[in-house]
Amino acid sequence: MTSQTFNTKSPTIRRILREAAELSSSPSPDYHAEPQESNLFEWHFTLRGPPTPSPFANGIYHGRIVLPPTYPLRPPSFRFLTPSGRFEVNREICLSISGFHEETWQPAWGLRTAMVALRSFMEEGGAGQVGGLESSESVRKSMAAESRGWKCSGCGGRSNEEILREQEELTRKMEEEEGKTVKEEAVPELLKMGYREDIEKKKKENAVSAVGGDRSVENGDIGAVSAIEVPATGTAPPQSTGRTQATQQQNEALPQQVPAAPHPQPATLPASQMFPQIPVSAQTRRPNPTTQANTPWVDLAIGGIAAMLFVMVMKKVLAFESLY
Repeated sequence: MTSQTFNTKSPTIRRILREAAELSSSPSPDYHAEPQESNLFEWHFTLRGPPTPSPFANGIYHGRIVLPPTYPLRPPSFRFLTPSGRFEVNREICLSISGFHEETWQPAWGLRTAMVALRSFMEEGGAGQVGGLESSESVRKSMAAESRGWKCSGCGGRSNEEILREQEELTRKMEEEEGKTVKEEAVPELLKMGYREDIEKKKKENAVSAVGGDRSVENGDIGAVSAIEVPATGTAPPQSTGRTQATQQQNEALPQQVPAAPHPQPATLPASQMFPQIPVSAQTRRPNPTTQANTPWVDLAIGGIAAMLFVMVMKKVLAFESLY
């Protein structure tokens, strides 16, 4: 136990001390957690792997917990120090009970609940998650066997196996003295899925099932949302009957595509409107001013040519007569 001096009036300090005392007086054979002597807000835990047939069943893993100054209003963070093939070593992991998702954490939960949940999380897939790993079953079994002898310098140099052996002895002694079997705490329903993303995905699947099994929202099939082209005849597009409410809400949140403009159709007007006929009377009342203006010049030109032809003809005649 820690030899620090601290303000016992602080709600956070009182809560941490109470949890440390409770874990010490009611031990579990499957896990152990206690604060470091140098820092009450830093804890180390030792955790047995999930039971058979899990590939972690033979493993015992060690890790580090950091409590925030406002604990339990905010959740702790977790790191595994022992290689497991499930979590990255010495990297904060993203879980629904960790600081990555404060919205999931409930102050009523404590470190005992976190230990039970953390053990169950090892069975969940870790691909794509912060601090998560995907390894083959053979690799995980090999690391599980090696984990038992792993030692932490901050925990007195004891191996993981030695720490849990002490827990087993304390549990057996308590059961003999009190005449009852230690029952393990159940994992809260909300924590049965290790990652917040998995919880949200499960909620989405349930919502989709409730509205008729439309999978387009779950799969993110944005391509299914297409613009409706208005027919060239100007008739209104038919109303959609295959959309569920969930799909319609998703469509409203997407950027609306502008429908392609229809090609203009040639006008089909009656011939009488396209080529109106002009009355004859109107045509006669509209003499061409150009024709009227050019008529005197044309007459003069024709007259001049006629006169010249007449003169030439007369010369020919006179010349012919002079020869006889």
